[in-house]
This record gives sequence, structure tokens and C-alpha cells, in this order.
Amino acid sequence: MNKALQKRSISIHTHRTSIALEVEFWVVIDGAVKADGRSLAAFITALDDERTATDSPHGLASYLRLFALGYVQAKILG
Repeated sequence: MNKALQKRSISIHTHRTSIALEVEFWVVIDGAVKADGRSLAAFITALDDERTATDSPHGLASYLRLFALGYVQAKILG
């Protein structure tokens, strides 16, 4: 597994931010974005809105990693 982080910059509600994740997580997120049909920025904004609405204790990068894990588990476990 490649431990290097890949940074991507997006706008969330007009606020520019950079998110650094391992490439393996970006691969899963990119697949989810493609299946969803929204842009990466719109997809991550929706997840960030969900994160803040549920008062998640996780930062955005951690929340995205947990999303990716759940997404893969759902695909595997049905």
C-alpha cells in the first residue's frame, strides 16, 4: 500500500480547502463520485454537510476515510 498522501483542492460553500488522503481512499471516492454523477466538489460538500449536521467528532479527512470504508463494505457485503 502506498502511504503517500495526495492533496486535492476543492470549494465547499465558496470556501477553498485542501484535503489530503491516501491514493487508495481517493480511488474509492472517485468511484463513488462517478456512480453518483455529481462533481467531486458537490459530492464532498454533501458529505461535509452530513458531517456537520450529525455533529460528527471527525474532521473532514477522517470522515471521508470512514465514508470510503463504508462504501467498500457495502459493495462487498451487499
